[in-house]
Formats: sequence, C-alpha cells, structure tokens
Amino acid sequence: MSSLQFVGVAVAFMSALGVVLASILVVANRWLFVLEDPRIDDVEDLLPKANCGACGTPGCRPFAEKLVKGEVDPGLCTVNSKDTNQIIANFLGVQLGTHEKRVARLACAGGAHVAYIRASYAGLGSCRGASLVAGGGKGCAWGCLGMGDCATVCTFDAIHMDRHGLPVVDADKCTACGDCVDVCPKDLFEIHPVSHRLWVACRNREFGDAAEAQCEVICTACERCAVDSPEGLITIRNNLAVIDYGKNRLASKVAIERCPTGAIVWREPDESVIKGRDARKIIRKTALPVG
Repeated sequence: MSSLQFVGVAVAFMSALGVVLASILVVANRWLFVLEDPRIDDVEDLLPKANCGACGTPGCRPFAEKLVKGEVDPGLCTVNSKDTNQIIANFLGVQLGTHEKRVARLACAGGAHVAYIRASYAGLGSCRGASLVAGGGKGCAWGCLGMGDCATVCTFDAIHMDRHGLPVVDADKCTACGDCVDVCPKDLFEIHPVSHRLWVACRNREFGDAAEAQCEVICTACERCAVDSPEGLITIRNNLAVIDYGKNRLASKVAIERCPTGAIVWREPDESVIKGRDARKIIRKTALPVG
C-alpha cells in the first residue's frame, strides 16, 4: 500500500469514527437530557453573584436551584437586601423566611496600646507570614498579629483595621461568609448569630499574672464570670472562659460585671461592645514599646 493510499484509509477511518461518536452523543443527549426549570436562571439573576457560601451552598447558582426546589428560603441569602429577597419569594410564591443575622467576631482585643510586642518582625506583611516566624513576635502567643489578612480577603469591605492594629467588623456589611475565619492563622474569628450576646474577646491559655504581663485586656482565668453566671453557662477550660451557647437563654450582663480586664463582654444587637463595671479603663492611645 502506497503512502497516499494509507493516508486515504486513515482519513476515511477517522471520518467514520467521528460520525459514530457524534451519533452516540446525539442519542445520549436525547435519552439523558434533563429538563432544567427555567425559573432557576431568573432567580439566579436576582442573586448577588457573590458566591460567598454564607447560605450554605457553594455559590449562587446552586442556591437558586435549591430555592426553586423549595429546599431553602430566600431569606437565607444575607448578601441580598430584604427587598430583593422578597421579590424572589413573591416570584416563587414562597415565604421569605426568617433567619437570624450572623456575623464574624474576633476573639482578641489586644491592640498595640494594650498588648506587648516582644520582638520586631520584618518580612512579608501578612499575618500568615509573620506567624511562621516565632509566632509573629507578639507577647501573647494567641493574640491578633494585626497585619490585616482578614481585611484583605473580605470581598464585602466589612473589615477594616483600627489605629491600634485590630480588625473591626462592620456588622451591616458582614455576610458571615467565613473567609476571615479561614485566613486567620491564629483562629481568632468565629461566625455567630447576633443573639449570642456574651462574648469572650480572648484566646489566651496562660494563667494569671503571667498572662496579664503580656496584655492588659487578656482573660486571666480568674473565674469570676463563671461564679456569677448560672451554673454551666460559663466554665474555665485551659485557663480561658468558655461560654456554653446551648444555654444562651440564661445569658445576662451579670457575667461581665466583675471581669477585671474586660475580656468577657456583652454584644448589643448592632454588635457594639459593653464591658463590665470592674473592667480596667484603658486611656492609653499610643502603642506600647517593643520588647
């Protein structure tokens, strides 16, 4: 067989193979085709396209599919305005649904004016980078490093750094997407419903004077909050106050009143912070010296 004939046979074979495969695809498409509800596209157009995952699905498209199937309520989308979610509810003929707002909270209040930096860090300007070098240089090994990875990763501009190097969450903008939770190398962020009014703004595991020597607003495991609260609401574990939110109905401001450092606080519905009467008053505005 000449080379020309060989090429001709190869072309004919590939052409025949292409026709066979195309026929298989046509048949498969006809028998396996799943008709998609056209309302999914309409609902997706009304969603924010943020794909933040705060609703519990991987993105807005899967959320739209669940909405059309009636598996979730429109109110579960915390990025959309209530009015837009109501439009979706009216379009689908369902209830808007009531879902408690959730926000990201930082378990640290140790800004530069109250927490010591024991070693200067000069390197990649990120918390993750700093944490790899002796933990970042902060006296409290569990404290916020203040380089703003959380603010950088937040796509909703809900986090900004204050003048003391601490992240501040804007409750109105926060969608509880959890990106700040994932990026923080110290695991200082948690997502909580706003009904969780008691909050321990600390992750320290040291005890007493040794802890307070590193940060003026640290939890020292003094147990006053646990003693003053209903039994079981607050316990001390690994030298840190821990709140049992399963008993949240028992929570009151009584728990914060005798905290000497103000490490345990009361969060108002707008996420503003109230400290107890015995909490140390911090008037210093400048950063503490390094070392």
